[in-house]
Amino acid sequence: MTQQLTLPRTTSTAGRATDAPTLGVAGLVTVLLGAFLPMLDFFIVNVALPTIDHDLAAGPAVLELVAAGYGIAFAVLLVLGGRLGDALGRRRLFVAGAALFAVTSLACGLAPTAWTLVAARVAQGASAALLLPQVLATITAASSGAQRARALGIYGAVGGISVVIGQVLGGMMVAADLFGSGWRAVFLLNVPFALLTAVLAVRFVPETRASRAAGVDVPGTVLLTASLLSLFVPLMEGRAVGWPLWTWLLLGLFPLLAAAFLTVERRAERMGRTPLVPLSLLHIPEMRRGLGIALPYFTGFGGFMFVVAILLQHGLRLGPVAAGWALVPMAAGYFAASLSGPRLVGRFGSRVITAGAVVQGIGLVTLLATVLADWTHFSPLRMLPGVALAGIGQGLVGTPLFRVVLSKVPAERAGVGSGVLATTQQSSLALGVATLGTLFLAVSPTMGFAHALALVLALQFGGSVIIAVLSLRLPRSVA
Repeated sequence: MTQQLTLPRTTSTAGRATDAPTLGVAGLVTVLLGAFLPMLDFFIVNVALPTIDHDLAAGPAVLELVAAGYGIAFAVLLVLGGRLGDALGRRRLFVAGAALFAVTSLACGLAPTAWTLVAARVAQGASAALLLPQVLATITAASSGAQRARALGIYGAVGGISVVIGQVLGGMMVAADLFGSGWRAVFLLNVPFALLTAVLAVRFVPETRASRAAGVDVPGTVLLTASLLSLFVPLMEGRAVGWPLWTWLLLGLFPLLAAAFLTVERRAERMGRTPLVPLSLLHIPEMRRGLGIALPYFTGFGGFMFVVAILLQHGLRLGPVAAGWALVPMAAGYFAASLSGPRLVGRFGSRVITAGAVVQGIGLVTLLATVLADWTHFSPLRMLPGVALAGIGQGLVGTPLFRVVLSKVPAERAGVGSGVLATTQQSSLALGVATLGTLFLAVSPTMGFAHALALVLALQFGGSVIIAVLSLRLPRSVA
């Protein structure tokens, strides 16, 4: 028999209790495919950037916007996407997001100029922000107990593997030059899979929504968007444009806008309205402490993947395929850890995250020692032990992390809870690119690739230590 994910009883719009339909295996595969595509696209473009620069004469500032525009739009609209799913129906928003992702991916693949590509990437990020929150929200609202734990564990594995596979697949697509498409195939590949996801969702994904629909928090949405833009735009573009005055002014505005956002949200919840981000969610220890771990985890992960992509192509002069395959050991390690993660969590609880942080730290130190010992003979083969260990550690952290954060979020707040987690994830990935990536690009001309990479690895090792310490504050047992 086909295993089913049993949904809890929900409340219809008429206020009576109803038995919601079940999310079968086909439905779970469908929503996970919907999660895979937008997370894949965050990094699939990395290995294609040199080719895009050559074909469209983008220049460094515009080229960084090609990479950053998607992540910025994705991050700033995720919570709003979760809220809209709560109010309008998560399957409805999932289908709409998948269809728009197909359309905007086509626009990216057909973009005639660099600035057209930037605009299409921003639109693609916005469509991803409609799509992704519905995945976690549907799993959280439509399952419980061990079934939910397994689904969240698989989601965590999909998230990490998609980042690594993105760079491997991106390199293969660029090198294959299918029908003379070059880098455009990286985006055009999304179109049939996104459309298939939308069609499958109509058939297999049940509709869920919050029992009481909340209106859109316009002030909160505007302030959150302004806060994240004031941080990400100057961090991602400052180096490329020479750090003019406006970049420093925007950075100075960030803490003021963030404080205003928190004030507005706290006041709205105190007055009985529904804010964009109910700060009462942070009263849930699992949510608060899990998000504290997610910040250094995803920041380090995002920065590492970006830096390694640059290092392999510009430092080691590898082609896109070789650069992608160099990360296969990391993907294999992550996947192996992800498969064993749910069983280990059942036995050892949240201490699996602690062990993962330690293993990741060992991998980073191994890679750092390899870099400094003999840079002249540094190669993907010599990277293998370090990146494989780092991948195993990241899998042991990432797989149970989603389960921990969402374990105590009420079903009726699944959309906003998922949106907060997804925003933290994507914002941290973007922050890693903006900070560690910018640092690497800034110091490598003077320090050299070896010492610049060593500096980034040392900083990420510090993040592993923070994760290990914070994980000790999590409840030992994971619901």
